[in-house]
Amino acid sequence: MKVKANGINFNCELEGPEGAPVIIFSNSLITNLSMWDDQAAALRGEFRVLRYDQRGHGGTDAPSGKYTFATLTDDVIAIMDALSIKRANFAGISMGGMTALFLAERYGDRFDRIFPCDCGPASTPQSAQQWKERIDLGAAKGMDALVDQTINRWFPPEFQAAQVAKVDKVRTMIRTTKYDGFAGCAWALSDYDTRPGLAGIKNPIMCICGTKDQAYPGIQAIHAAIPGSKLVNIEGAGHICNVEQPDNFTKAIRDFIRGG
Repeated sequence: MKVKANGINFNCELEGPEGAPVIIFSNSLITNLSMWDDQAAALRGEFRVLRYDQRGHGGTDAPSGKYTFATLTDDVIAIMDALSIKRANFAGISMGGMTALFLAERYGDRFDRIFPCDCGPASTPQSAQQWKERIDLGAAKGMDALVDQTINRWFPPEFQAAQVAKVDKVRTMIRTTKYDGFAGCAWALSDYDTRPGLAGIKNPIMCICGTKDQAYPGIQAIHAAIPGSKLVNIEGAGHICNVEQPDNFTKAIRDFIRGG
């Protein structure tokens, strides 16, 4: 369904019993809400599951220009308001994980339990330069040029060899992402810092990360900075750990919302 929020149209999927606890899932860069198919299928009998395509991704509008995490978090609140959702749990991977952290810092009273996954606490000059190179590559050669390098960063070689269909699904998500949406969000990822607000987060936080993810040291730093937070390791998984090990990922989410 389409939801008008914060000035643009968002593509959303809302499933599960009315009145059940709400969990919102937020996608990574150059994917879309279908990255959460396994979680939605497993949880929609028990929870009200809201998935949305981040600004510029999937079926959501892709305004040109640089986006910020202030905008990406305001998007979430506007979607919640449009759907009359007063409070929710929230889980996001990579870009969605940073969105989760900023929501905890800026709008913590709208959320219960929050799951920042496979993400880092802040950009660096090195990462900003890498994002600039990817933005320029996409502009010059199109999104196809980003597919293989992204897949190789995200997924361990053994997973790519064993799960061809799952990897091909992600390849298609990358290839079909609108360039303006990719570039806008990549600019947000090149200039952000959650660190000043981490110690003040009051929500129950569970960090989840694949142990083979390049972001693993970053998630450890986030966990260390948030008082009382939990850390779940998805052993052997890379960057998109919910796709690689959906059962382990979903169990961690379910158990924590239930109070585990």
